[in-house]
Amino acid sequence: MKILVAIPTYNERENVGRMIESVLNLNENEALRGLNVTISLVIIDDNSRDGTQEIIKGFTFGNQKRFPQHEGGVGGGNLFLISREKKLGLGTAYVAAFKFAIDGGFDYVITMDCDFSHNPDEITGFINFMNDKKCGMIVGSRYNGGIRIINWSMKRLLVSYFANIYAKLVTGVKISDLTGGFNMYDVNCLKKVNLDGIGSRGYAFQIEMKYRMKKAGCILGEYPIIFYERTKGKSKMSNGIIFEAFFAVIRLRLGLYK
Repeated sequence: MKILVAIPTYNERENVGRMIESVLNLNENEALRGLNVTISLVIIDDNSRDGTQEIIKGFTFGNQKRFPQHEGGVGGGNLFLISREKKLGLGTAYVAAFKFAIDGGFDYVITMDCDFSHNPDEITGFINFMNDKKCGMIVGSRYNGGIRIINWSMKRLLVSYFANIYAKLVTGVKISDLTGGFNMYDVNCLKKVNLDGIGSRGYAFQIEMKYRMKKAGCILGEYPIIFYERTKGKSKMSNGIIFEAFFAVIRLRLGLYK
């Protein structure tokens, strides 16, 4: 089972090195070895100005250099970097990763944040859940069976909670966490989605992908996770991202997408 973990970055120098180690160290997990799982990591960086790319390019893992020059970028072993010229948004970053996974012959893609709000140790749970349930997509849910969010303000929690209720009612997708970004995709299901037609650039992408996967006839499962507020670096959330998500839900329901 070939799994690609996809992580977009923009100015994450305080987190990216630890995240690389945390994800790739999972290849030493005995249980995953028993399932014949190989985990690779692709980082999609939007021209970070804080040295994030320099940390990635200079990163060594297991005393082996992972970044020989390759077709204008860097990559090697099971660690890859897609370097983009400017900040193009979360949605396009994940689309680039999905295409990378399809072209690279991966079986599954796991999407997650770089700031440790998503715990890399949960990846093992995703893989076991997928191995058992055979879903087209597993949604890492902060709200399935209760609220599991650490260190958010009450205002932010309420905005997120009611945004998910709104998105569920409008789209008709019966998932408790439509806006969450810690997810696992079956690549065969991704091939059924028109990736070039995805219009959402910010966090509306998370809603759009779940809607599209459901429309493509893929089974969606929910795996309960704990979400932690970042302790290092700066959040990318903004009012513009919230407004985009609000109107994207209506656009999806009206069928105004490719």
